[in-house]
Amino acid sequence: MYYPEAVPRHLTYPRRPLFGLLEEAARRHPEVVATRFFGASLTYAALDREANRFAQALTGLGVAPGDRVAIHLPNTPQLLICLHGALKAGAIATLVNPLYERREVLYQLDDSGARVMVTLSQKNILRRALAAQQEAHLHHLIVTSIKDYFPPALRAVFTLLKEKKEGHRARLDPARGQLWLRKLLKGQRAEPPGINVDPAATALLQYTGGTTGLPKAAELTHNNLVANAAQARAWLYELKEGRERALMVLPLFHVYGLTCANLVTSVAGAQILLPRFDLPQVLSAISREEPTIFPGIPAMYAAVNHSLERQERGRQTDLSSIRICISGSDRLPRDVQEDFERLSGGRLVEGYGLTEASPVTHVNPIEGPRKTGSIGLPLPDTEVKIIDPDTGRETPVGEVGEMAVRGPQVMKGYWRNPEETAGVLSAGGWLMTGDLARADEDGFYYIVDRKKDVIITGGINVYPREVEEVLSQYEAIKEVAVKGLPHRLRGQVVKAYVVLKEGQEASAGEIRRFAAEKLADYKVPQKIEFMSELPKSTLRKVLKRKLDGKDEDQAGRG
Repeated sequence: MYYPEAVPRHLTYPRRPLFGLLEEAARRHPEVVATRFFGASLTYAALDREANRFAQALTGLGVAPGDRVAIHLPNTPQLLICLHGALKAGAIATLVNPLYERREVLYQLDDSGARVMVTLSQKNILRRALAAQQEAHLHHLIVTSIKDYFPPALRAVFTLLKEKKEGHRARLDPARGQLWLRKLLKGQRAEPPGINVDPAATALLQYTGGTTGLPKAAELTHNNLVANAAQARAWLYELKEGRERALMVLPLFHVYGLTCANLVTSVAGAQILLPRFDLPQVLSAISREEPTIFPGIPAMYAAVNHSLERQERGRQTDLSSIRICISGSDRLPRDVQEDFERLSGGRLVEGYGLTEASPVTHVNPIEGPRKTGSIGLPLPDTEVKIIDPDTGRETPVGEVGEMAVRGPQVMKGYWRNPEETAGVLSAGGWLMTGDLARADEDGFYYIVDRKKDVIITGGINVYPREVEEVLSQYEAIKEVAVKGLPHRLRGQVVKAYVVLKEGQEASAGEIRRFAAEKLADYKVPQKIEFMSELPKSTLRKVLKRKLDGKDEDQAGRG
């Protein structure tokens, strides 16, 4: 069995809340840059003070320990300020994808019981938040502008030329509990509120889902999140405290991006924040900021490779500052890995995780042997076994079964859902991952297939049943099945196979427009195939593996 000599098998974990990582970085490195956002910097001391002010503001609004605070923001300093501030106030945070439509936002607010939400003033995001506020009976909706932490010159230019044009101006109604974040923070004390937060308490309700049922919230404790950051820090043992710069384009509302942010905070590194993956912005940020760490997904590295290969020789973006890249969320193709390493000179390795494990459980070694196609080795203190789905017994080396993991990063359970919790989490702490895997004689693990039919597009999960339920509401549709198709840059795209009712007509465009009213853009099917019937088993279950007919992205008839 192989294990890197420099990585300990067991760690001693700090007993502190998640915001303790920020406070410790601010204590040890107060003047080190914590965030870079379109050229503006916040030091660790400044970021911690802003988080304290937000904590004080929340307590002033009546938020008590255990209350839920929703954060509906893209990658911005405000997301980090509000996350750590909410936790300092003793609240439980839930991160809401800003691309969600009103229905999706409302579900998460209702299920979590959040009574305060922070959102962005951009018109499309704010429109959905305002609609959800009314239906979810939020006590307060706190709004921030994308420009609030811009450098002064850029803020002035943005105000004059882009703010109105791009829909970033808004009118709020304080009588309905609608408040501006910037005004709310002014005058607040910069000291923590002095609330004693138990590290074993829930810190985050991180929503996940499956092919059956609605999304459910994994309860991740402070201990879970701090442990996973410590495990990743031990694995990446060459990180230099106070000197790393991480390009953070992975969405922080996703637990993979959040854990990468926690790791960077634990070593007092700078986070170069980009609100979305825009390739020209990414390449510009690499040239300007010279990141040393670039966590991502295969689609991101593939896009960078493709762009550099098209650039003129001698004028290519210089990637040489990048030393370490961890790829997650989907299988890393060998050609993408090799091309990126050739272009950067850094090391790109594949890892694995799931929301219920905070999320990282496996990573390939940064130095020494690695195995292409493998998810790597378990992190310190992470136990793994492969279970035969038929017998429930552990399989011999090399045989395929469902992977189960146990470790300090495994969730407390699903929020207010004991039945779902019991279905995946044993009394002994073993988490059934739902993925079929095998291990080799060196202890490297390989995902063979997904037990669930989850689609991963651009690194974000799409659950087919949710899309199917929405499309089934379209009056002309009799039956529908949804699955993922491979895509060179996005990993997968969503495809719908549609059977129309007899005598009904509909075009792919009409169906997409209907879906776009109820689903986030990345969930809307990119391809639609019209079929006379769906292939089914004798028990009338749709056989998705047989949905491989010719694409017919055109008007269909029943």
